[in-house]
Amino acid sequence: MTRILVLYYSSYGHIEQMAEAVALGARAAGAEVDIRRVAETAPAAVVEAAGFKTDTAHPQLSDPNELAQYDAIVVGTPTRYGRMASQMASFWDTAGGVWAQGKLNGKVGAAFTSTASQHGGQETTLFSVLTNLLHFGMTIVGLDYGFSGQMGVDEVKGGAPYGATTIADGDGSRQPSETDLGGARYLGERVARTAAKLAA
Repeated sequence: MTRILVLYYSSYGHIEQMAEAVALGARAAGAEVDIRRVAETAPAAVVEAAGFKTDTAHPQLSDPNELAQYDAIVVGTPTRYGRMASQMASFWDTAGGVWAQGKLNGKVGAAFTSTASQHGGQETTLFSVLTNLLHFGMTIVGLDYGFSGQMGVDEVKGGAPYGATTIADGDGSRQPSETDLGGARYLGERVARTAAKLAA
C-alpha cells in the first residue's frame, strides 16, 4: 500500500484543517496516510501573545530520516511574507543528510498553503515549498484544472495550479470553505494515485 505523509505547520488551525482534507483525499484513493506537524520554533511568549493554536491531535515529526519511509510527502504551511513559514523551513534545513543520501529521489511531493488575502503570496509560498522538494529529488504534483472549483470569480476561494490553498483574512476569521477543502482533497487523491503508479 502507498504510504503518504502530510506534513504541516499551522499557527491558527487553517492549515491543520487543510492537512486533514488532503489526508481524506489520499485515503479515498487507497493510500495509508500519516498526518504530522513540525515543531513550533517561536518563543512561548510570542505564541501566547499571538493566540496560536497549540492543541492538536497530530504528533510532531522531529527526525527528518522518517521522511524516507513514505512514497509521497505533501507539505502545508502558511505564508510568511511570500514564502514558507520559518518553522517549516527550519525542519527542512535539518534534512541535509536525507538530501545527501538521495533518500527522497523519485518520491512524490506536493504543497498547500494559506494567506490572509487573495493576493498575499499564495503562489510564491507554494513555489518556496516546491523548490525545496525538487532539490530533494521529488516528482511534483500540482492542483491541476481537473479540480474546476478553483476556476471562476463567483466567491472568494483558494486554489492554484501549484497546490491547494485557502484564505484566512487578516484576523484569521475566515475558515477554509468547502471549495478550499475540496481542492485539498483533490490534491491528496492525485498525489496518492501518482505515487501508486510510480511505485508499480
